[in-house]
Amino acid sequence: MNWNELALDGVKIHPHARLSDYTTLRLGGICPCLLDCGNAKSLLETVRQLAHRKMDFILIGGGSNLLVADAGLEQVVVRYYNETPAIRREGNLVEVEGATLLDELAKYTVEQGLEGLVYGSGIPGTAAGAVAGNAGAFGRQIGDRVESVLLADRKGVTRWEKASLLDFGYRKSRLQTSDEILVSVRLQLEEGDRKSLTTERGEVIALRRSKHPDWHTTPTAGSFFKNIEPTSSAERRQAAGWFLEKAGAKEMHVGGARLFEKHANIIVTEGHCRAADVWALSQKMAEAVKVKFGLNLEPEVRKLGKFNP
Repeated sequence: MNWNELALDGVKIHPHARLSDYTTLRLGGICPCLLDCGNAKSLLETVRQLAHRKMDFILIGGGSNLLVADAGLEQVVVRYYNETPAIRREGNLVEVEGATLLDELAKYTVEQGLEGLVYGSGIPGTAAGAVAGNAGAFGRQIGDRVESVLLADRKGVTRWEKASLLDFGYRKSRLQTSDEILVSVRLQLEEGDRKSLTTERGEVIALRRSKHPDWHTTPTAGSFFKNIEPTSSAERRQAAGWFLEKAGAKEMHVGGARLFEKHANIIVTEGHCRAADVWALSQKMAEAVKVKFGLNLEPEVRKLGKFNP
C-alpha cells in the first residue's frame, strides 16, 4: 500500500516502523506502518480513513506500559501522543486530550492551584493510558477524578460517556478490554493552595526518583505486576514488590532482562535484551510468588504480539 495516501494534517507516517523506538522498554520488532497522531482531530480522521479502507490497527500512547514482541506486529499502529499539552479549564473542571502526558497534566493542575492529580507527577505515559488503566499512586487513582470521557468507535464516531459507566477498579477500567478509543477526558478537581501543591509535586518527583529508574536513560516499563487486591488471599492490598522480594526475585535475570536493584517489581533491560527475555523473566517472577505464597500476580504491563506461553 502507498501509505502516503493517508497523509493528513498533524499525522506523521512511519512505514516499517521499529516499535522499540516507541516504548520505554526500547524493545519490539517492526510493524507495517506507524501513524503518529498529535491531537484529537488528526486521530479521529486517521481512524476514519483506516475504517474506510477496512484496515485493522492497534492504538498506543506513550509506550510506557508496553511489551512488544520481538517479531513485531502485523497490524498498523496508531500512536496518540504529544509532548505539548492540550488542556483547558472551566472552573474546577479540566478537559485534556488523551495524547497529553500525565505528568504535564499534573504540572498544569498544580500551576492552576487545583487539587487532585499531584500524585501523577513524574509518572510516564499519556492521560488516555492513565485513565484506561486507572493509574494512581499513594492510595489515590485517576478514576476518582474522571467526570466523563470522549470515546470514539473504530469508525471514528464519537460520544461523551459518564465515568460511572467505565467500571473503574484497581488499575483497570472497561476501556482496557473494549475497542473504544479514549479521545479526551474531563476531570473534576478542587481548589487548592498553589504553593503547597508545588512543594508536594517536588516531593513526589523526588520520591519517585529515589525508588524508580529514570526511564529516559534506563529502559523499563515501571512496575510489571499489579499490587495484591484486598479480595485476594492477602488481607489487604499489598505491594507486589514485597512478595517478589521475599520470593527472591531480585536475584533473577534472563538474558538481558534483570530486576532493578531498588525495586523487585521493576524489570530493566541491558545489552542485547529481547522482549522474550523480559516475558520469560516475568513468568519466572510470578511462578516464584505462586510457589512461596500461593498468589497469582497479574501483569500491569500490556503485552502486544506473539510470545511463548
